[in-house]
Amino acid sequence: MSDVFIPSAATRWGRVSELPILWVLALAGLCLPNAAGCGGLAAQGRNAEGVRLFDQARYQEAIRQFEQAVASDPNNADGYYNLAEVYHRMGVLNGDASHLAQAEHYYNQCLDRDENHGHCYRGLAVLLVEQERSEEAFRLIEGWVDRNPTSADAKIELARLFEEFGDKQAAKERLIEALSADPQNARALAALGRLREQLGEHALALHNYEQSLWRDRFQPDVAARVAALQQSGLSPSGVPLQSGPGATRMATKNATPLR
Repeated sequence: MSDVFIPSAATRWGRVSELPILWVLALAGLCLPNAAGCGGLAAQGRNAEGVRLFDQARYQEAIRQFEQAVASDPNNADGYYNLAEVYHRMGVLNGDASHLAQAEHYYNQCLDRDENHGHCYRGLAVLLVEQERSEEAFRLIEGWVDRNPTSADAKIELARLFEEFGDKQAAKERLIEALSADPQNARALAALGRLREQLGEHALALHNYEQSLWRDRFQPDVAARVAALQQSGLSPSGVPLQSGPGATRMATKNATPLR
């Protein structure tokens, strides 16, 4: 069971699902004093409650919940990530450099406990870019890629960073590498489709969108792009529909299950 944590505001190509808050709290309440894993369950409950408070902009109360989460489980990477996100949000809203410094500290604490925490890498990279420390942001993500050459998530985050700085070709190359590592990665497929659409490669974009939906049908934005490209004259397989004398234009059934 994964812990509950705040999906980064910087997330563009997916959102992490949160455990139902009441269910997590109920599990935490069943923990016996000497039971193995009690600290982890208690941390999940605190994180869940903190996320609820964060969503209500009750930031100081959320901080207290996340602090208790890491106190009950000092190795709980999500708790440190949540603290980083709250301080990051407050620092941006209030222009408070001390809060931003706290956010950076907690992002690093998170990565010390989970060197593959994708949301934490993303949040810290965004913070560095916001502070005009883009070289550090690239070093951060490139280091993750170097340490985990088979990680599709690391390559996806590097692609996102390249795109932020306008290098769409480099971003596309990183996404292709991500799919070489994980051909079934719905997030990478959707991101590659979006980049290809921006680059005018509409047939390839539609094909990538369809593949992404085939692997994860709960992506309304991707489904909307599929519909838009089909309306522009592409078939579900990405082949231009023919029209004119001697040709029949047909409405075809979606090649992927849409919801």
